[in-house]
Amino acid sequence: MPNARAEPLARQPTPSGPDLQAKPAPVQQTSKGGTSPPPKRKSNMLLYIILAVAAVGAGIAVWILLPRNNLPEGFAGGNGRLEANQVYVSAKYPGRIQDVLFNEGDTVEAGQVVARMDTSALDAQLREALAQIRAAQDSRNVALAQIGVRQADYDYAQKQYSRSQDLVTRGSVSQREAEVDQASMLAAKAQLTGAQATATQSLSTIAAAQATADRLRAEINDAVLVSPIRARIETRLAEPGEVLPAGGRVFSINDLSDVYMYVYLPETVTGKVPLGSEARIVLDAAPEYPIRAYVSYVSPMAQFTPKTVETAEERHNLTFRVKLQIPRERLREFEPLVKFGLPGMGYVRYTNAAWPANLQPKPVPPDLWKPTGQTGAKGVGPAGSPGAQ
Repeated sequence: MPNARAEPLARQPTPSGPDLQAKPAPVQQTSKGGTSPPPKRKSNMLLYIILAVAAVGAGIAVWILLPRNNLPEGFAGGNGRLEANQVYVSAKYPGRIQDVLFNEGDTVEAGQVVARMDTSALDAQLREALAQIRAAQDSRNVALAQIGVRQADYDYAQKQYSRSQDLVTRGSVSQREAEVDQASMLAAKAQLTGAQATATQSLSTIAAAQATADRLRAEINDAVLVSPIRARIETRLAEPGEVLPAGGRVFSINDLSDVYMYVYLPETVTGKVPLGSEARIVLDAAPEYPIRAYVSYVSPMAQFTPKTVETAEERHNLTFRVKLQIPRERLREFEPLVKFGLPGMGYVRYTNAAWPANLQPKPVPPDLWKPTGQTGAKGVGPAGSPGAQ
């Protein structure tokens, strides 16, 4: 009996040595009887898919953002931004701001009042100068009256001296009395000359007071700040109550008749582009409507291309700055749509080739951009245009 119970135990082999190392890993069975890959292979495949999608997205972004040289022969382009001639409206004399009449984005006309400085001190000085003018005029009237009196005294003294000389020859008057009359005549003449000088001096005093009054009037007029050109206000730099020094800025404005774009082109292109030649500007905001422009300036100085406007490959080359000017009549037609700083592309032509179809100007529908309302300061209509007050 003991041997029968020990026999089953002897039949069970003990895993050891090579048998333990050669044992394969268990395989997961699927519902259809197949086998599934290990979990590590699934994670690797997911990682490859994510990397492929990221690479495709990066390629699309580069294709969209970087400029592409798909122009035909005889054309060149570069990107830039719309710019305008900037002018500052400043106070000529130091003082306190009384009123600021416009806000950023408003359109102002040439000669339109945009701000006023406090002139209370100047008004008081002007009243003082006017009072000095009246006092000088009164002094002149007194001096003119004194001239009349001194002239009469001199005429009498001169006649008295003439009679004394005649009587001296006859022996009726002594020579001493004649000399006394002569001294009286000379004194009267001196007094007459003094009165005339006082009257002349009063004229100078009046002229000086009038000049002071004119200067104060000019300063009061300069305290009313006006726009020198038709422009759009870009920045409001000061507020009512602030004290400005001489030349302190109140507004920065952009000339609506001087809008352009700078592009940077290599010397192989700029050397062939004539001034005044036709150009195109295509804004990112409206790529389907190219804007007709012309080359108004080519910089005589070469420079490294700015990193913000060109590709990395072209930054290693020296380029020239080319100014593409938009015609004034075109600007006035679409003035509400002109916004400075808009990015876009500028193109030039240095051969007689025809412009490509995508760069041909197209008529803009009149209702493409409709006004949405009225904004700005009082008396300013839609898009900042002057309205009825």
